[in-house]
Amino acid sequence: MGISVDWDRYAFTMDETRYKAVMEGFVRMFEKGLIYRDTRLVNWCSALNTALSDLEVDYLELDKPKMLKVPGHDPNKEYQFGTLTEFAYKVKGSDKQIIVATTRLETMLGDTAVAVHPNDPRYKDLVGKALEHPFCPDRKIKVIADAELVDMNFGTGAVKITPAHDPNDYACGKRHSLEFINVLTEGGAINAVGGKLFAGMMRFDARDAVRAELEKRNLLRGTKPNPMRLGRCAKTKDIIEPFLKPQWYVDCKDMAARACEAVRTKELTILPEAEEKTWFRWLENIQDWCISRQLWWGHRIPTYLVTIPGKIDNPDKNNHEHWVVGRDEAEALDNAAKKWKVPKKTISLAQDEDVLDTWFSSGFFPFSTMGWPEETDDMKAFFPGDLLETGGDILFFWVARMVMMSLCLTDKLPFHTVFLHPMVRDEEGQKMSKSKGNVVDPLEVVDSCTLDVLLKKLDDSNLPVTEIKRAKNLKKKDFPDGIPECGTDALRFAMLAYTVQSSINLDVKHVVGYREFCNKLWNIIKFGLSNFPADFKPRKNGVEGLEKQLSLSDKWILTRLAQLVESTNANFENFRLGEMVNNLYDFWKKELAAVYLEALKPVMKGNDAKRKEAALNTLYICLDYGLKMLHPSMPFITEELFQRLPHDPATAPESICIAPFPT
Repeated sequence: MGISVDWDRYAFTMDETRYKAVMEGFVRMFEKGLIYRDTRLVNWCSALNTALSDLEVDYLELDKPKMLKVPGHDPNKEYQFGTLTEFAYKVKGSDKQIIVATTRLETMLGDTAVAVHPNDPRYKDLVGKALEHPFCPDRKIKVIADAELVDMNFGTGAVKITPAHDPNDYACGKRHSLEFINVLTEGGAINAVGGKLFAGMMRFDARDAVRAELEKRNLLRGTKPNPMRLGRCAKTKDIIEPFLKPQWYVDCKDMAARACEAVRTKELTILPEAEEKTWFRWLENIQDWCISRQLWWGHRIPTYLVTIPGKIDNPDKNNHEHWVVGRDEAEALDNAAKKWKVPKKTISLAQDEDVLDTWFSSGFFPFSTMGWPEETDDMKAFFPGDLLETGGDILFFWVARMVMMSLCLTDKLPFHTVFLHPMVRDEEGQKMSKSKGNVVDPLEVVDSCTLDVLLKKLDDSNLPVTEIKRAKNLKKKDFPDGIPECGTDALRFAMLAYTVQSSINLDVKHVVGYREFCNKLWNIIKFGLSNFPADFKPRKNGVEGLEKQLSLSDKWILTRLAQLVESTNANFENFRLGEMVNNLYDFWKKELAAVYLEALKPVMKGNDAKRKEAALNTLYICLDYGLKMLHPSMPFITEELFQRLPHDPATAPESICIAPFPT
């Protein structure tokens, strides 16, 4: 790809140096009181068996009922979403009923209350009364009054409360000291607490079964369409479940406030500036960050559950006090002995099996790569960094984490400028995704790829059969003759040209167009070489001293070149890279080739030596400066062509990449 990389500083987020930094950072943040343990509702993906951050949840807007397949369920079956089901709870000891509604009928298996508004006259005599749960006869469930949750003018004015499976119900459960009953396994099935009739069923099969049973018992009151936002795992498309689980959290409020202030004062520059709104919107409304993940990859959390006979015989994962933290087990043992004032030999430790969220360990990367927490020469020389270039889609995933954690642990910003490039999408504007089969591999564009190979890659993928068929049709439509060989330079130039847009809808035909531009560069240089005499040496001071011999066309192209040098430097410094390469393209193709070279041909055929000398030095300056300005965006062809120019061997640099940039 033409990237200059310092391989001596190769680093991986889970190698020994980075591991040491992550453990150190966790312990320091814990000691500052920023990391704590709590049992709360998390976004749970049953397909991955892990908690997810809010940012890893995609939302599907449903304006009418929709049938969807769900991972982990019958692959041949679809389940309905976007409906509201009403059913009745009987009031114990009377013939009265109270009607509630829900979009997640299976959660009624975990209901512990029905809430009404305290001022609602319809239910005043029912507040405090016990209800009968149709499937869990021993369940204690009652009517409560809650003005915060219930709108008496909406629906029936009665709301079922499932504290362990809904964020609003969770808060209500806390206010009223309700029982929190989790009726799901981590794999998304109904557990034994959810009633004998449904135990073991996958949750959406249970939804259908609960509806059928309610109808059988004459408790179902109807189903109607209900517009809703359906949270789905960004990776698996599984339906997200709010799930009650003890996890480790980071208090982000102060760190986020510092990160906002850095952007307000322009200590940290975000480009394009429009992205500042996203920065403030997210950080000013930040929630505490759940950093526990139930995955088999990642840095294992350096926390240990303590057992001490006679003091903590049955350690409780939910009890924050039963945990100790340490950079390693030996330090954790020391900390436990100090905390409980007991001999180390009486203590047993069990390390938390969860791992840290990837974005937590990646947040250390700007300084862990420099050898932090040691005060290394690299830390002194290269930290803080200058520029971070990345995709706009991970501004809050990664960029904000790096800024917050760097400020927290080093008291410095990790970099001073963030340049966010647009997202590369397919020709239709769809995000490139392995699950859609619409990813274009950059190497396929660089080296070429036949249609047969493109289709075989889909056959070898883990896409569902229906998706493979759809993706194949897309490939046949987009690349009927495969992808032609475009080369690195054309691809780089095309990607930079696209940055004038807010989103890059990659059409390989555009890249092919820039490959043709590369051919044009070869021809322009060939024209120059065919006209430079064998003994030609460029003048040290350009065209100085030849002013009287310069023609109108010489003066015009030198003026355009001077303007191009000025705009290229300004655009580079201000990250207007699309504008920069488009100006370079226009200069080479529309001004140098189409106008100046045509004006030059009669001069080269003529006999005016002075006029010819002025023209050849003008042409040399245009080619030399033009290649140098093109080099960052087209590294390979410019190096090749630069080496062919008739430089003065006494002053010429060995390579274009170390030549002074034109000013």
